[in-house]
Amino acid sequence: MPKVSIIVPVYQVEKYLRKCLDSLVHQTLQDIEILVVNDGSPDHSQIIIDEYQHQYPVIIKSFFKENGGLSEARNFGLDRAKGEFIGFVDSDDSVSVTMFEEMYALAKNHAAEMVVCNLQKVDEFGNITQKLTQIPNMPEKIDLETHFSVFSDLSYFACNKIFKKELFENKRFKKNIHFEDIQLIPQLLLECRTIAQTQCYHYDYLERKDSITKTHNRSGLDILKAVEAVNVAFEKSQYAAKNKELKNFNILEGVYTFLAYLAFVKDDRSYGEMSNALKSFSRKHHLSKREIFTYQRFEKNYLLSLPLKKKVFYFLYFTGLYSFVRKLI
Repeated sequence: MPKVSIIVPVYQVEKYLRKCLDSLVHQTLQDIEILVVNDGSPDHSQIIIDEYQHQYPVIIKSFFKENGGLSEARNFGLDRAKGEFIGFVDSDDSVSVTMFEEMYALAKNHAAEMVVCNLQKVDEFGNITQKLTQIPNMPEKIDLETHFSVFSDLSYFACNKIFKKELFENKRFKKNIHFEDIQLIPQLLLECRTIAQTQCYHYDYLERKDSITKTHNRSGLDILKAVEAVNVAFEKSQYAAKNKELKNFNILEGVYTFLAYLAFVKDDRSYGEMSNALKSFSRKHHLSKREIFTYQRFEKNYLLSLPLKKKVFYFLYFTGLYSFVRKLI
């Protein structure tokens, strides 16, 4: 059994794929398998995959399937993964060569079901544009019963974590939606008792100019659908009594994450529909403006910690002035 199975979905990334695979085949943790899932990519990605499989036949496992989207490609890999732990790497990103060695060691040392590392955004020239610290001011080993604030503070990327395989026993990424990480990763955390973390920035997240995430439209409503799915799972979980943390999760992901997306929606009709959906979500979960304004993340006021442009947008939105300013623009 490999120690870690790394699932790499591939779609139209021939420009970046070699850098990604180079960072994986040279991992200092040798006992791994790399499941490269070509999700019907129409470019020359398969040629590159074949090249690496020929050169590294022991650890590279190549699969080709008809295009079905990121969730389906990840699930395809999960169904075939044999590792003790599971990791996900997007095929236009790259990782440090020690990432999986350190994270696996933390998992074993602390009997953790999930391990988290920091990540950083980079541009196409490799320049670091933003450092994303994940769990500051917390111990290496985190007992969730004692430190459950992590549930509402954590960023729910799939790519900067490893997961004990058993967490996926009855769970998969939901197909045909956007923001599938927000829908699934919190549900996996609810199955955990112990997680571990490293403050190392092991994961380089590429911000591409041509990225699909730059297109902001009604698909952003999937954020609220994902958060609602987590609410349902929360009520059935071992942490169901921790209502404060659930409310804070709804504020961070259902309000702030949603608004960060909404700010870039250009179509007025879509913007209006999404804004009304947010108001309905806030009413349903009894989120007052006071609670939203005073929400603390990592023991600091979240709104005050944001860059000036975001502060201004959130202030204008919650005071009802943004719609007026939007019309003027």
